[in-house]
Amino acid sequence: MAKSNALLGIIDRKLDVARFREQHWEGSFWEYLDIVQENPAVARNAFQRVYDMILTYGSEPFTQFKQDYIRYHFFADPIDHGGDAIYGLERPLVQLVDFFKSAAQGYGTERRILLLHGPVGSSKSTIARLLKKGLESYSKTDQGKIYSYAWRLPHRTNGDEGEHYLDCPMHEEPLLLIPPDARREVLDSINEKLPEGRRIRLYGEVCPFCRKVQADLMDMYDGDWKKTIEHVKVKRLILSEKDRRGIGTFQPKDEKNQDSTELTGDINYRKIAEYGSDSDPRAFNFDGELNIANRGIVEFIEVLKLDVAFLYDLLGASQEHLIKPKKFAQTYIDEVILGHTNEPEYKKLQGNEMMEAFRDRTIKIDVPYNIRLSDEVKIYLKDFGPDKVKGMHIAPHTIEVAAMWAVLTRVAEPKKAGITKLQKLKLYDGKSIPGFTEDSIKELKEEAPREGMQGISPRYIQDKISNSLVSHQAVIDKAINPFMVMNELEGGLSHHSLITDEELKKEYKELLVVVREEYEDILKGEVQRAISADEDAIKRLATNYIESVRAYTQHERVRNRYTGRDEEPDERLMRSIEEKIDIPDSRKEDFRQEIMNYIGALALDGKKFEYNTNARLLKALELKLFEDQRDTIKLKNLVSSVVDDETQQKIDVVKQRLIKYFGYNETSATDVLNYVASIFARGDSKQDE
Repeated sequence: MAKSNALLGIIDRKLDVARFREQHWEGSFWEYLDIVQENPAVARNAFQRVYDMILTYGSEPFTQFKQDYIRYHFFADPIDHGGDAIYGLERPLVQLVDFFKSAAQGYGTERRILLLHGPVGSSKSTIARLLKKGLESYSKTDQGKIYSYAWRLPHRTNGDEGEHYLDCPMHEEPLLLIPPDARREVLDSINEKLPEGRRIRLYGEVCPFCRKVQADLMDMYDGDWKKTIEHVKVKRLILSEKDRRGIGTFQPKDEKNQDSTELTGDINYRKIAEYGSDSDPRAFNFDGELNIANRGIVEFIEVLKLDVAFLYDLLGASQEHLIKPKKFAQTYIDEVILGHTNEPEYKKLQGNEMMEAFRDRTIKIDVPYNIRLSDEVKIYLKDFGPDKVKGMHIAPHTIEVAAMWAVLTRVAEPKKAGITKLQKLKLYDGKSIPGFTEDSIKELKEEAPREGMQGISPRYIQDKISNSLVSHQAVIDKAINPFMVMNELEGGLSHHSLITDEELKKEYKELLVVVREEYEDILKGEVQRAISADEDAIKRLATNYIESVRAYTQHERVRNRYTGRDEEPDERLMRSIEEKIDIPDSRKEDFRQEIMNYIGALALDGKKFEYNTNARLLKALELKLFEDQRDTIKLKNLVSSVVDDETQQKIDVVKQRLIKYFGYNETSATDVLNYVASIFARGDSKQDE
């Protein structure tokens, strides 16, 4: 009992009765007019609502490679704590928001179908899903309030007379019940209170069902509109895809089974006997996908797989905001029509002259694959981060090497000589490479406008990481490493369903070789840094170097602290450090002066120079210290079966540093040391030859 009470306590804390009542508010039409007077935003159309919903979560400007962008926080998925977060697609997302901004202001894009176009797995469905759940969540907030209405009608049951309520089947805006002659002035009065660029815009008339009900009541009350409206109950509308209110999704079936009634509704044959005619709107189900998505958004999955007749339905739905239910007049709708498609389907559309009208009414936004390594890593960490994968050690760089290979398959071959794909990847990720500026990166992007529209899908990478996690070896070791994942990536290429070109498979395998080599360099660098992580030793080395550089640039001598005698600056020490970062002899004076200028600039700002404040110098010092200590540790002896106690103690220190500073565990740190030792052993044997 105590346990169940604890669980009930959790449930009680999450229940909010006051909020429930607020979200289920009901009132008269006159009360609703008061609400509109106070807050005109409740009567926004679908495009205005989507745009405001995105802005609600905030945004921030940023500059990337001399291009100004806006990062909209909504696309980080604050609703589900980042579950559907989108990374690295700032440009298409800005285009998407600009589409809604233009449509919200009535500049014409509200009469277009929004088409997301890109390769498989490029986040098209995720964007659609985000917009849909964003609207659902927004309609529950005070800023996103939206209202519809129901009719109070007489009803006879078993001989007893009573009343019942019938909802507007398309949950329309209550202001549409105002007679057209008066509606414009009412809207003008409301819009006077709104800032420039914000106007309430309503489309057309009420649906056939409500038109019939309203007409019958007007006849009953001899044209008294006010008495007719007394039968209207306005209610808060919470959009919900599961409840088919304001959010719809349509997935095409095979062409033989496609039926337009799925979009625009169908006759309810059981009610024909009650109402006497199949053309009575009360005997019709206005429950097609375009009907139920009214006031919100409808997603068309693989929209170009639709039968041509369906596509023609969409032309009127987008351009005129009209649909044609069977046996009824054209019916107005207010909704965002969003479709998505992949490259082959879009190419077919381009080659079909019959579909020119559809292309003309479509605004296409390219959604490419991500081509920024750090963002690609974030995509996989959503599924394979430490909080998701429990009881399994994912060795450092395992996710990174998989992401690196994925991005390399998407990056276009540079047309410029002297730059590799890997260097291009690093530049795109914000790394600096000597000889390349932000203007260079801009040129690289301009020469490859379709970059990211082909390559390996994130889904393939996710599948192969998953395979690695459940492999026999992973289950035994409770760990996976980059080599296991790279083997999975390579092995899967032979039966990849979307890659049939043997030359392309060969190219992708060659890129895996590039990734392996880069990973080896990363490992060597980490082991080098772990070996040279003796802070006291590196500080002493830095002090000696800076003293020699200062004396050299000032044409002075250095006092030897042990002998007390003045000596020439230690040229051998300086060159042994500078050579580690490829400073040629011809540029040593420039580099040394650069270091002294850097120290002087820090001093002017009241800051003290530390050995680790200059990244290039730090790297040079680490490499020098590694070289000095490498022979004392005799790392290459690890590949032999015998290691003396002194060496083992030093190796254990390095191993602990790998664990502490780089995220390895005992097993993966040992594996890395063994692997790097074998690399050095191979290097030494080559030199011996």
